[in-house]
Amino acid sequence: MDVRSVDRVEPFVTKDGSTIRELQHTQVQSLAEATLEPGQATERHYHSVSEEIYFVLKGQGEMELDGETRFLRPGDAVLIPPGAWHTLENNGTSELRILCCCAPPYSHDDTFFE
Repeated sequence: MDVRSVDRVEPFVTKDGSTIRELQHTQVQSLAEATLEPGQATERHYHSVSEEIYFVLKGQGEMELDGETRFLRPGDAVLIPPGAWHTLENNGTSELRILCCCAPPYSHDDTFFE
């Protein structure tokens, strides 16, 4: 059984600028916890192959997905299809923490910018 605790996984910065702790990474999917500090945003980007789901655990943010903007709060989940331009900004006063599921798994090579 492969169990990983978030407090024992080393964080790293993704190509879009968020800090993540990858909890699981298999051949078909990945799961990571990502954090953005107040005022911090990911660089607008897309993934050509990976589908993502963001699930908000803590804080609040503004999500832009292919030109549509929505405010997110704890308990919200957003589907990001492959090829969809997106960015997430922490517009709150505390840390924004999300779970990010990617299928296929996250890859720097599948992250593209304007």
